Order: sequence, then C-alpha cells, then structure tokens
Amino acid sequence: MAFDSKGTLNKVMLIGRLGADPELKYTPSSAAVLTISIATNTSWKDQENKFQEKTEWHRVVAWRKLAETIGQYAKKGTRVYVEGKLTTRNWNDKDGVKHYTTEIQADHIQLLESRGEREVGGDTAEPPVPSEGDFSTPGPEEADDLPF
Repeated sequence: MAFDSKGTLNKVMLIGRLGADPELKYTPSSAAVLTISIATNTSWKDQENKFQEKTEWHRVVAWRKLAETIGQYAKKGTRVYVEGKLTTRNWNDKDGVKHYTTEIQADHIQLLESRGEREVGGDTAEPPVPSEGDFSTPGPEEADDLPF
C-alpha cells in the first residue's frame, strides 16, 4: 500500500449494489464522468436479540474510459467492487448558498456478476472488466467542468 510523503493514506474499498442506473455525462471538454450510488449493508443483533440492518449510501464518481465502460454495462442492482479515495467538493447554488458533498473518486470499479446473474433470461456472457488503466482523477480544468 502506498502512503504519501507525509505518511497518510486515503483509500476506500466497497462492495455493494447500485441503487439506480449509472448516470453518465460529459464535461464541456468532452471528458466522460459517471456518477453511481452504491448501497452497503451492516447487520447485527440488538440487546433484545432482534435482527437489525442498516444501509449506507455512497456516491461514487468515475472518469474517462472507466466511466464509459461502467456506464455501458452496469445497471441498478449490479454488485460492484470499488476502489478509490474520499474527496470533498463544494459549489454555490443559484441563490449563492454554498453546498458540500463528500464522494468516492473511483480509481477502479469491477463488476462482480454477469448480466445473466442479475437478469433472468439475460445474456450470460461476462461483461468486460475494466482494468486499472489511465483513469486518473480529473485535472483542475476538468474538475471545474463537472456537470452536477
């Protein structure tokens, strides 16, 4: 595991299911940007021995070829593995109110099931698994072009 020069680490690893179909958009400079919402669940027994469950929702953003590939093959309900880092960004709305959001900037997303496993009668061929190519986070000029 690589640490930065100050000995810190910002790494997120999730396995979860998409809560909606992926949202693929393009910046004015034609960079693909994908937004997905992933649900992860935690379950436990409470003090009264009753089963409890909590769902956490995670906003994930991917760029360029990774964005296009996942946008093409993933659908609501798809189980995915995501690696990336936590980032926080801010913006002002039309009324000048500042908003903040924390999201996962994906470096790697892997589909964990074929279409046939999540759709009865669907194509059972495995979708291509994106590799860890040049899917770096956006440069300053692209970050300003976020379509959301």
